[in-house]
Amino acid sequence: QVELVESGGGLVQAGGSLRLSCAASGRTRNMQAMAWFRQSPGKEREFVAAIRWSGDSTYYADSLKGRFTISRDSAKNTVYLQMNILKPEDTAVYYCAATDNQFYNSGTSYLKGIYNYWGQGTQVTVSS
Repeated sequence: QVELVESGGGLVQAGGSLRLSCAASGRTRNMQAMAWFRQSPGKEREFVAAIRWSGDSTYYADSLKGRFTISRDSAKNTVYLQMNILKPEDTAVYYCAATDNQFYNSGTSYLKGIYNYWGQGTQVTVSS
C-alpha cells in the first residue's frame, strides 16, 4: 500500500501563490508517477499536472501551463504543485494521486483511472 498526504492548501487572494505538497510513504518502490487533480463543487475531478517518479517528464493540463509547476523531491518522496497567479476559478479541492501501473505513459497521464492511490485532498480557496 501507498499512503499520500497532502498539505499546503488554504485561502489566498486572486493573483497570489500557493505551494501544495504531497508526501508518499509505504510501498513506493514500483511507483511510476504522481499527479495532481482538482475538483470544484458540482464538477468532475479534473487533471492538473503529473510527473514521472524519475522526475524526467512532466505533463500539464493545457489550460494551466505557465501558471502551475509540478516538481518532485526524490529524497523526500514528495511532489509539489506551485500555483501562481491564482484565479477564483482555481478554487477547488486538490487531490494528490499516484500510480504503479506499468502501462503509464504520456497518453494516459491525464486519466483518473490510471492512478490507484489517492490522498484525502486539500482545499484551495481563491478570493476575488
